[in-house]
Amino acid sequence: MSDRPFPLYGFNRIDTAPVTLSGKAARLEPLGLEHLDALCAVGLVGEIFRWYPKPVASRDEMAAWIGFALDEQRAGRMLPFVTIDQASGRIAGSTRFLAIDRANRHVEIGYTWLGQGFQRSGLNRNAKYLMLRHAFEEWGCIRVEFKTDSNNHQSRTALAGIGAVEEGTFRNHVVRADGSLRHSVYFSITDREWAAVEERLRPRGP
Repeated sequence: MSDRPFPLYGFNRIDTAPVTLSGKAARLEPLGLEHLDALCAVGLVGEIFRWYPKPVASRDEMAAWIGFALDEQRAGRMLPFVTIDQASGRIAGSTRFLAIDRANRHVEIGYTWLGQGFQRSGLNRNAKYLMLRHAFEEWGCIRVEFKTDSNNHQSRTALAGIGAVEEGTFRNHVVRADGSLRHSVYFSITDREWAAVEERLRPRGP
C-alpha cells in the first residue's frame, strides 16, 4: 500500500480559478489590471527585475507583464497573485504558479518579486508557505519546483533555506534580452518532503 496521501492515478485538483491565500504576514490576491499603478509604484524602483531574462522597466512593460499572466491564466497555464503586506495592507509585489502539469501533478512557483521596502521582511517566506500548502494540500501535487539564475545567490540561498533541494543546472537555458545566456538552477520540494518543510515554514506565535 502506498504511503502517499493520495492515489497517483485518476486524481487531479489543480485549478487556475482565482483564489485568495491569507497568512500571518502575507495575503495573496488574484492579479488584475487594476493593480498596475500599485505594482509600478513598488516594482519600477531599483533593480527588482535584475535577474529576469526580460526586465520590466516601464509602465507599459508592467502592463504587458500583467496581461501575459492573465492570458496564461485564462489558458489554464498560470495562477498569478499580487502579494499584500498584511501589516500595512499595501501591495508589495507579485508571484505566481506556472508550468502547471496536471497529468503529472506538479507545478512551479516563480515570477516572484517584492519591492525594496518589503525584502528580507519574512513576507516572501510566508507567501511561499501559503503557495506550497495550497499546492500540496489543496491540489494534491507531488512536486513543486523553482528555478533561478545561477548567479542569483540570494535566491539560491533563500530556496535552500526553506528546505528546497537543489537538483542541477540547465546550462544556456534562456537567452536574456541583452543577448547573453542564462544558466538556470532548479530546486524542488516533493510531497514526501512537505511535512518537514511545512514544520520549518509554519508561522509561530500569536
